[in-house]
Order: sequence, then C-alpha cells, then structure tokens
Amino acid sequence: MTKASDLLSLMRQIQKFRRQTTNRLLNQATIARDILMENPIRTHIHINHRLSGTPQEVGEGTSRVSLTTSPDMVVDDHELVHGGFIFGLADHAAMIAVNHPNVVLGSADVKFQKPVKVGETIIAVAIVGKSEGKKRSVRVSVKRGSETVFEGIFTCFILDRHVLEGS
Repeated sequence: MTKASDLLSLMRQIQKFRRQTTNRLLNQATIARDILMENPIRTHIHINHRLSGTPQEVGEGTSRVSLTTSPDMVVDDHELVHGGFIFGLADHAAMIAVNHPNVVLGSADVKFQKPVKVGETIIAVAIVGKSEGKKRSVRVSVKRGSETVFEGIFTCFILDRHVLEGS
C-alpha cells in the first residue's frame, strides 16, 4: 500500500508541475502575443465583457471600460441592476489600469451613489494613484453620462505568480 500511495503522490506532483509550467508558458505566450499584436491589455484576458464591461481605452496607469446593462443583471420588477455588476465593472477597470497578469484585488472602499437600470450604459474610469512596492491604489469612478453612480478606491497587489499557483 505504501508504494502505491507514494506512486500516486508522485503522479499528483508531476501533474501539478505540468499545470504550473503550462500556465507560465501560456502567460508568457499571451504577453508576447499582446506585444506583437499591440494589444496593451495584459490582465483578465478571459473575462466576460458582456458581464464585466468592454475596455475602451488603456493607458499607463489608466483605463476606461464601458458596460451596457442587460436583463440578466436585473434583480426586481423595477429593472434595478444588481450592484455586483457595477462593482465588477469597476474592479475590471482597476485591474486593467494596473495591467499586470498577476494583479489581484486586496480590498475596496466603495460608495454606490445612484441606482442603475437595465439598458443603461455606464462607463468606469480608473486611475492608479499611489504605488508602494507591489501595492497599487486605484481610484475608480463609474458614470452614466455626467452623473456619478459609483466611486471607490481599490487596493490591488501584484503577485510574483498567479494566485492559484500556491506557495
């Protein structure tokens, strides 16, 4: 039994190593592709734009992301959009403003200021402010036209490796 369990353990370690190596290679290939294709976005590349917003502009430490709300986001008969989608848009904008493949959200201090209804288009603008080592403070404002519906400070961290790769 001990040899069988040792063999199983070794096989799991090999599989984990293969996954980690594959993920590193995919990250490197994605970065290389983006450089060659002049795609400036290096993070959250598989995110669902229909639910989290579509990047409109990306600059050094800035982003602008738009979202047109849909019936899938509605919580009641008044067509109120769930705040989680507004937060998701703001988070997406913050991550793109930092624009590193291993960026994660550590915390957020946010204020929902106005309700959003289905069919409305909202725009998130994110600007990286303070940078200390691997920590980034990103101010995000979400507007519907000229009206602010959401504001927040997102504290982001740039990790040495993907958050799911473990220690």
